[in-house]
Amino acid sequence: MAQQALPQRDPEGTHGQPNPPRKKRDREKRDTARPTARLGKPLGAGRTVRGVHGVALLLPGGRAEGTRGPSALDLAAQRPLARRLAAAAAEDGLVTHVVHYRLRGWNGSAADPVRDAEWAADEVVRRYGDVPVCLVGTDMGGRAALRAAGHAAVTAVLAVAPWLPDADGPAKPEPEPVRQLCGRRVLIVHGTNDEHTDPDLSFRLAQRAKKVNRDVCRFEVHSDGHGLRQHRAEVRALAADFVRGVLFGHHFARPVADALAAPPPLGLRMPLASGFGASLGH
Repeated sequence: MAQQALPQRDPEGTHGQPNPPRKKRDREKRDTARPTARLGKPLGAGRTVRGVHGVALLLPGGRAEGTRGPSALDLAAQRPLARRLAAAAAEDGLVTHVVHYRLRGWNGSAADPVRDAEWAADEVVRRYGDVPVCLVGTDMGGRAALRAAGHAAVTAVLAVAPWLPDADGPAKPEPEPVRQLCGRRVLIVHGTNDEHTDPDLSFRLAQRAKKVNRDVCRFEVHSDGHGLRQHRAEVRALAADFVRGVLFGHHFARPVADALAAPPPLGLRMPLASGFGASLGH
């Protein structure tokens, strides 16, 4: 008796169709996967959610355009400041997170980092409840922090060497909005020798913001460049003093209080003195 042929199994599920190469399948799988933003490892505030009384979200730099994931170098550059802030306000219950964007680019009108910053603020509320949030952004992250300031949980913004569009440039972009900064305390820090992001643009934005919100100040770091490496300790001390003040009600150091109170342009061109923070004790 002749044996009947058994049907062939189809382990790949191709149903007789040609099976695409593995590399093509992997690429298609990556293309269909939707990237999501996330919060980096929390620093500070002990190990319990109950101990969290304020949050600083650090927004890294990036690129004008880019659909790849965030740069590991940009993320790593935020961690020293995150640790410095967490240590300075440890007794107050501060926790810091570096925000991992979905994409590394601003990407025109999509303004992807702004959406990620707003998601991060929502996530803070979900995790920690009704606690005040300070957005701390560098470079492209500085622009994102200023844009996302209208989120209900955000009480303050610190923008370090923010990347801003030139409204007088050939592309003629719309001026950056400032109304969302009303009711927030805002500090901008910029090196006068910055060749990557124009310090004059942050001064002009601060001028417009000061007209709708008196709680805006700006510090200039003379003779320093984009990374503010020559005065790194002073910039971190300034950031720590600002965050402790806006989130937990500590008295600001005299230069910060003077900058907030001074009329423009004085409070918007406040020089950051060499050695700032050496005697503050935090």
